[in-house]
Amino acid sequence: MSRPSLDEARTKIVATVGPASDTVEKLVALIDAGVDIFRINTAHGSRQQHATVLGNIREASNQTGFHVAVLLDLAGPKLRMGQLLQEPLACGMGAKLTFIRGDQPKDPYEITSTYAKLIDELEVDDRIMLADGTVSLVAATVTEDRAVCRVVASGEIRSRQGINLPGVKLSVSAMLPRDIDNAIWAAEQGIDLISLSFVRSADDILQLRALLAKHQSSALVIAKIEKPEALEQLDAIVDATDGVMVARGDLGVEIDVAETPVAQKRIIRVCRRKNKPVIVATQMLESMHHSSRPTRAEASDVANAILDGTDACMLSGETAVGDHPAKAVAMMNRIMLCTEKELRHSIGDRSVTDRVHPITTAVTHAATNIAESIGAKLIVIATRSGSTAWVKSKSRSLVPTLGVSESPETLRRMNLLWGIKPIQATQMADTQEFIDEICRWGHANAQLNPGDQVVFVTGTGVVKQAHNLLLVHTVQ
Repeated sequence: MSRPSLDEARTKIVATVGPASDTVEKLVALIDAGVDIFRINTAHGSRQQHATVLGNIREASNQTGFHVAVLLDLAGPKLRMGQLLQEPLACGMGAKLTFIRGDQPKDPYEITSTYAKLIDELEVDDRIMLADGTVSLVAATVTEDRAVCRVVASGEIRSRQGINLPGVKLSVSAMLPRDIDNAIWAAEQGIDLISLSFVRSADDILQLRALLAKHQSSALVIAKIEKPEALEQLDAIVDATDGVMVARGDLGVEIDVAETPVAQKRIIRVCRRKNKPVIVATQMLESMHHSSRPTRAEASDVANAILDGTDACMLSGETAVGDHPAKAVAMMNRIMLCTEKELRHSIGDRSVTDRVHPITTAVTHAATNIAESIGAKLIVIATRSGSTAWVKSKSRSLVPTLGVSESPETLRRMNLLWGIKPIQATQMADTQEFIDEICRWGHANAQLNPGDQVVFVTGTGVVKQAHNLLLVHTVQ
């Protein structure tokens, strides 16, 4: 299909790139199916592999003509087990596993960790979760060099799987040396969004912002919420960041899994109140790793996230290593389209954001209400930075909206914003030429017909840095 299309979902799709999807041909198929943002996960692969994937994404973007965005996900202080002597290792109820210092286990039930200070920060009765919560332990004894733990929930573990310590306050930095190196590389490559894992406070976000500013990066910073400390500091974190990811994998291990749905709703609610985009991630269409169809529960999960107000949903293993990457994206798009029919424009929403001039905010709200009342086919917002589109996105109006800019960077970043479809223009300075260019685009793509009404939001230049012109145009 030709993208952007006025008929595609307003909720954005983030897809993780991996061996199942990393060629140009497969990336083109995913863009055509509805992907708005590709995620590169630095927890896996080498710098050379990441560079190759980035090059392939940009080539796929060129081939499709769609300004797809790139999200680089910094691994953060993810704790992992070292190499096991026996793999997989069955951990029966009541069995004892021992964490040791170093990286040389001498017994199958001795476990090493990538976090050198693990034993120092464990105390008796602390809980330890292995392999995303598959196996649960309780620390029985802790000495200078060993922590003996008892299995209280049985299962199998493998080398390099994750370690979670719910309730344990770790002293590890939010950004490890490899994260700093990856962030600098992302800045040098002009990557659009950078997410930070295991955020615990607003200071973690501010450190990343300072690093990016030092390297002249305008990337949007995304805070991944997956620690109890982040929930305790949620308002401050949301204030400090450009957007939030509800990282339900580790969050569902760090807190009681029964609390995760309520935590997700709370995070989305706070982000909407503060006008920050939010991505819901992890296991959204998990069964589509191998099945060509999702379960009914998974379809409901995606729908409920949209009804709660998420801006984007993310696919992880489904597109990275799954058997049906393009089908998973197409299915998510279908669920989004069906669910969005139940959304309603919030006419009473008049919140102000410090991202834009108050006149721009007022004009954008008015344009949305006018478009709703006259049944306009399209809203068109001229924007240099994308901030005006940010205001329109919050209304959840179903009137299709183009975010039009001369800047490729702005076009890519707008892919995070609900309902905003990025289009590049060359005639934004002259209002009539701008209108004509959009109408030519609409005719060429069979998306506008004579008699359709289009609401334009732009500026006259009389009010500095403000959009003060609202115009209703009837297509000829």
